[in-house]
Amino acid sequence: MVGAGAGLSASAGLTYSGERFDAHFRDFADKYGIRDMYSGGFYPFASPEERWAWWSRIIMVNRYERAPKQVYENLLKLLENQDYFVLTTNVDHQFQLAGFDKKRLFYIQGDYGLWQCSKPCHARTYDNEEAVRRMYAEQRDMKVPTALIPRCPVCGRPMAMNLRTDDTFVQDAGWYEARERYLAFLRRHAGARVVFLELGVGMNTPGLVKYPFWQMTAENPRAVYVCVNDGEAFCPREIQGRSVCMDGDIGDFLRECL
Repeated sequence: MVGAGAGLSASAGLTYSGERFDAHFRDFADKYGIRDMYSGGFYPFASPEERWAWWSRIIMVNRYERAPKQVYENLLKLLENQDYFVLTTNVDHQFQLAGFDKKRLFYIQGDYGLWQCSKPCHARTYDNEEAVRRMYAEQRDMKVPTALIPRCPVCGRPMAMNLRTDDTFVQDAGWYEARERYLAFLRRHAGARVVFLELGVGMNTPGLVKYPFWQMTAENPRAVYVCVNDGEAFCPREIQGRSVCMDGDIGDFLRECL
């Protein structure tokens, strides 16, 4: 049972600040003082044309381009011939780009590749790849053409990212199907020998991956908890005897395992 957070993508080279940010967002940084991709997502841009110029770049370089390092591919090699499932708070879809079976993945926090109604007026999401590629290619002076601004096909309101930032997040049919596959995996292996492998999960939303992994390890005497995290590798006393916590780079860890 793999639990993956932002640290996994960072190890794969999908960093949100520093040189990579400067390479793609130098103009936004110069104009608005934005210093990283995460904080820029909350900036109140003056127009929807500028807002979607920002977001189309974010989506393009983090969702439709593969990570520069082979970290996800090495994780898949490590899991070969294993009955595995992945629960992740990441929204960059790098698991599928690396070849993971999508039926073994639960993206609990959403997907950069999906849009939803901003209200939302209905519980459906929409694939955005074609539109994002056009926005990315056709934007000029930090703005996309007005004709490319996405609107809900049902009510006409602006579209929004399908990301869990507030109570408007749409959990569509695909989300519920993935959750059920995740729960079925847990039921199937209840009481069995299970490794809860946590990779790069911080304390931003610990209730989604970290705390459940701790609890499930505590409840199953045959389970082992493994945490790999650069700077935040720890576990509670109750499961220390069945835990391995490694403070370091996930990519290095996976190469050594292989």
